[in-house]
Amino acid sequence: MDAARDMGLLRFTTAGSVDDGKSTLIGRLLYDCKAIFEDQLSALERASLLKGGSGIDLSLLTDGLRAEREQGITIDVAYRYFATPRRKFIIADTPGHVQYTRNMVTGASTANLALLLVDARSGISEQTRRHAFLSSLLGIKSMVLCVNKMDLVDWSRKRFEEVCGEFRAFASRLATASITFIPVSALYGDNVATRSANMPWYEGPSLLYHLENTYVGGDLDMVNARFPVQTVIRPHDDGAFHDFRGYAGQIAGGVFRPGDEVVILPGGKKTRIGAIFCGDKTVTEAFPPLSVVMTLTDDVDVSRGDLLAKPHNQPTEGQDLDAILCWFSDKRPLRAGDRVILRHTTREVQAVVKSLRYKVDVNTLHKTEAVPELALNDIGRVQLRTAKPIHYDAYERNRQTGSVILVDPFDNSTLACGMLSVKQPASAQE
Repeated sequence: MDAARDMGLLRFTTAGSVDDGKSTLIGRLLYDCKAIFEDQLSALERASLLKGGSGIDLSLLTDGLRAEREQGITIDVAYRYFATPRRKFIIADTPGHVQYTRNMVTGASTANLALLLVDARSGISEQTRRHAFLSSLLGIKSMVLCVNKMDLVDWSRKRFEEVCGEFRAFASRLATASITFIPVSALYGDNVATRSANMPWYEGPSLLYHLENTYVGGDLDMVNARFPVQTVIRPHDDGAFHDFRGYAGQIAGGVFRPGDEVVILPGGKKTRIGAIFCGDKTVTEAFPPLSVVMTLTDDVDVSRGDLLAKPHNQPTEGQDLDAILCWFSDKRPLRAGDRVILRHTTREVQAVVKSLRYKVDVNTLHKTEAVPELALNDIGRVQLRTAKPIHYDAYERNRQTGSVILVDPFDNSTLACGMLSVKQPASAQE
């Protein structure tokens, strides 16, 4: 199986401090790639005139909400789609302000690459470190640090290298496999879509070239076969397909083929795959991120929330979970003893917060132990106990089977997102 089959699509997130130029950079990238329709361009020109500036303000292209334009900052995650002859892209332009950390986490949760911006004049800020840490925490292995506004420091190579050195010192403590440094001017387009003549000392690629050629196939778990069942397709009431029973969902890891032996979790019953349907066609194999319908050769009990895996390579089973949480709720903090609903893949179980182990200062990476609560945008490590066992993998191995969502049992609002570790909590080992 070739993991590079997903090379045609790159999901990347942008982040940085307020006024570092994230929205301008994305607007410039779309503009130079001719990914803006004529009516969008006309609307952009009108919005730029209303704002009172001269020329086209490309930052308005992603700051789509009126409140964002009035404040001059990005407050929501803006998704944009464009393509070049080499690749398709999904951009998540995320907020830079500290109070919108939860928005940034949401936008980065499915990204393959993180694009961080810093102002060449001010250098690395607390927000830069915050976003780098969160990107690393969310399993993003590739980062690009764009040192923006190089035109305001006279295209200085020395200043560029100073900023890069400062970031390397911080990033050495992060689990990031690859970091690329690019000096740019989003306002004028230098090193965005094409190489800049103003910085002949820079010998690296333009931003667009790097995005087109960076490898993202390694982000997929192609070893551990995982198929969470989303729904059961039963025979129709009118008699059509009277002998058909299929199981629909999205492949979360590995490769499934007709004839493969699988185990149904949590029951443990073994059977084999009969056929695999993708759309209205049968396929000989299914892999992430395909959504498919599978049939099984035996008449077994399978329902929503069950997980199909290979018998020789099963996920971890447990009720005592060790998780890193990002707290989303502004209604109440998280405290030990709180009861929540835990959603994992397509499974939903009740859970209780056993303890809060520590909270992380995302600017310094310092850990504060024995904290009483997690408040809005806090990141912390907690121990959870579920009412029923779930089957999961480490988040660093599989994003889908290694992540959870905590939901308020009273109003069904989202409270937090979490990343699981397969290492059992100390209390569970005693």
